[in-house]
Amino acid sequence: MKEQDIVKSLAALAQPVRLRVFRALVVAGSAGLTPSALSEALVVPGTALSFHLKELLNAELVTQERDGRHLIYRAAFDRMNGLLSYLTENCCQGQPCTEAPASSCC
Repeated sequence: MKEQDIVKSLAALAQPVRLRVFRALVVAGSAGLTPSALSEALVVPGTALSFHLKELLNAELVTQERDGRHLIYRAAFDRMNGLLSYLTENCCQGQPCTEAPASSCC
């Protein structure tokens, strides 16, 4: 992924409602969720949810598919995995990551 795509994805997730929506779609998996199901589960008004879904679509973190009269939203797992790979690409210089001992802090 290009750096500008990473920044766009992180910016989209840096908002509490969008982060909750994205996480709910990750949990839903390939079945996805309708806006009404998301609105009900997350207690987010439909108009606000619509705005947040548009932002997640713009960042390519979710996909949208029409199923009859309904829209189904799904997490874009390929984009999510690309983002995670970018963030952890050079983690611990290729060595297994471990937490720093508590005594080394301050």
